[in-house]
Amino acid sequence: MRVLEVAPSTYYSAISRQPSQSKLDDEKLKVEIMRVFKANYCVYGSRKIFRQLKHEGITVGRCRVMRLMKELSITGMIKRKTKNPKTTQSCPKIQYPDDRVKRNFKADKPNELWVSDITYVLTKSGFCYTAFITDVFSNTIVGWMVSKHIDTKLVLDALDMAICTRKGVSDNLVHHSDKGSQYFSNAYREKLDSELIIQSAGTTGDSYDCDLIRVMPGFELTQITIDFSVLALTCRSQLWQQINAIHQTRSDLIGA
Repeated sequence: MRVLEVAPSTYYSAISRQPSQSKLDDEKLKVEIMRVFKANYCVYGSRKIFRQLKHEGITVGRCRVMRLMKELSITGMIKRKTKNPKTTQSCPKIQYPDDRVKRNFKADKPNELWVSDITYVLTKSGFCYTAFITDVFSNTIVGWMVSKHIDTKLVLDALDMAICTRKGVSDNLVHHSDKGSQYFSNAYREKLDSELIIQSAGTTGDSYDCDLIRVMPGFELTQITIDFSVLALTCRSQLWQQINAIHQTRSDLIGA
């Protein structure tokens, strides 16, 4: 044991000294960090907590967030290594429509161009699938649906929600997706025709072709770990909260 020569006055001064302002600020930040961490199902790491605090107007550096998270013994969720499911399966017998977008994801008004895609969500009991429809003009999700099965009903329900959300659609609305067979089933095409929506098809499973929507869902939603036994309530509720959070911070997420 090493004995240090310290004057008694120095010892008593140290143990009676009031906490510094930096220490007090750290304690306040710990409360905010834990609040954000718990509000996002304990999956956010330092980068996302830092961005959320910044979005809320709380000034703090990312390194400080990392240090305080270490002191709190909390870490973000690490994506598990697993074989990812295939969400795009084309059918060579289908007569596909032309590509009216050609990766030019721009719109001058609402309900001019919708982009649709399907992503997967990893849960504690396996994968579930989520279909999204985004209005390019506002970069807003107007329709979405989650299911344990990747089928026509999944994308059709998302389309119904989009139409209901926008209370109908405008003339010359273009619906763009990849060449996934779900989007070119008879039921889906009939729904588009009945609403006078023009269908556009990109290439098969091309991440750049639907880059506008692909950059968002998997970025956040693949981190949700829930039990599929409560899919009807918990899964949809958590996804909805995640979508709202993504809308609030989307400018930070894109290109991250």
